[in-house]
Amino acid sequence: MNENRVIVAMSGGVDSSVAAALLVEAGYDVIGITMKTWGFMEVGGAPKHESGCCSLDAIFDAKAIANKLGFPHYTVDFTKAFEETVIENFVDEYLNARTPNPCVICNRKIKWEELLQKADALDAKYIATGHYAIVNYNETTGRFCLKNSADTRKDQTYALWGLTQKSLSRTLFPLGGLTKDKVRELAEKMGLKTAGKPDSQEICFVADNNYERFLREREPELIENVEEGDFVFEGKVIGKHRGIPFYTIGQRRGLGVAVGKPVYVKRIDKEKNIIELGDESALYQNYLEAADVNFVSVNKLEPGQKVIAKIRYSDKGSEAEVIEADNDSFVIKFIEPKRAITPGQSVVLYNEQGYILAGGIIKLGK
Repeated sequence: MNENRVIVAMSGGVDSSVAAALLVEAGYDVIGITMKTWGFMEVGGAPKHESGCCSLDAIFDAKAIANKLGFPHYTVDFTKAFEETVIENFVDEYLNARTPNPCVICNRKIKWEELLQKADALDAKYIATGHYAIVNYNETTGRFCLKNSADTRKDQTYALWGLTQKSLSRTLFPLGGLTKDKVRELAEKMGLKTAGKPDSQEICFVADNNYERFLREREPELIENVEEGDFVFEGKVIGKHRGIPFYTIGQRRGLGVAVGKPVYVKRIDKEKNIIELGDESALYQNYLEAADVNFVSVNKLEPGQKVIAKIRYSDKGSEAEVIEADNDSFVIKFIEPKRAITPGQSVVLYNEQGYILAGGIIKLGK
C-alpha cells in the first residue's frame, strides 16, 4: 500500500478544496473522489435547480479544483449504498417515533467505510476530508483519538463519533488546526473558485428541509397507514396530530393547537399513538440512556466518570456524570437538567481537553 497516496473526498465546497490543496503542498500523491449518493429526481425538494453536494455543479467544481491543482478526479456512484444505509434508516427512524441523525451514519458507513474500499482499490493508505476535526495517536493507550478542531464554531467532531479505530488510523484532517476564516483566506490566495462558496445548511437529501414532504413522497404506501392521534396536555386531549412520524421532541411550530401559551412536544408514545405536550419547563430532564455505543479515545467508561455531553450538533456541551456503562450502552446524569433530549439523536461524550470518549444513539431521557 502506497503510504504517500491519499484519497480526498471532494464535495465541491471550499473546505474539501483547501484540504486537497494543502495535501498537494505537503507532497502527497492526491486522488480526488466525489461521491454521488443521491439525485434531486429521486429525493425531490428542489425541482428548479440542483445545488449543494451531489449536484452537477458540485461535481464540476470539484473536478475544476483537481484540474487546477494537477491531480486526478473521479466521480463514484454510491447511490445504492446510500439508499440502503442512510435513507432507509432515516425513514424507519421517523416511522418509529425517533428523530434520526443521518450525517452520523453517512460518515461512518459511506464517507469512510465505502471510501476506504476505494482507497484499497487505488493502493492508497489514507483518506482525507474537509472536516474540522483533529485525529492523533495516543501511544499510552494504543488508540487513535478524535479531538475538537481549532475552530469551535465549525467543529464537526459531533458527527464523527461513529468512526472506528480502523477508519481513524487511515484518516487525515488537513483543516483541523485552522479556522473557517483562515480556510477561506487560503482559498483566495490559492485562486480556488470555491473560495466564496456558501456552506450547505440542510441535510443533503432533504434540500428544502421539509421532512414531512420527503416522507410522504418517499414512502406513500407506508404513510397511508399512519393514523391521526391525540394531542394530550396536562392529561386532557386538546387536539389531533397528523401522525407520529411528523413530530419531534421539543417541536413548537406546526402543532395547530392553542392553550393560551406556547407548548412543545414533550413525549411521543408510538404504541398509544399519543403525543404529549407541555410547557418549556417540561422539556428538561436529568438522565439520558444511550445504545449502539462506539468508543473512540478510550475503550470503556467508568461509573462516576465526569464528562462533557453534547446531544445535538449545535450543542455547546453540558457537564454530566456516567451512572452506568457497558460495552454497548451507557446512562449519564446531567449536572443541570438538559432541554429536549431526543430519542434517535446522537449523544457524544468529551473530556475537558476536547477529546471524544464515546458516542451513542439516544434511547430515552428521563
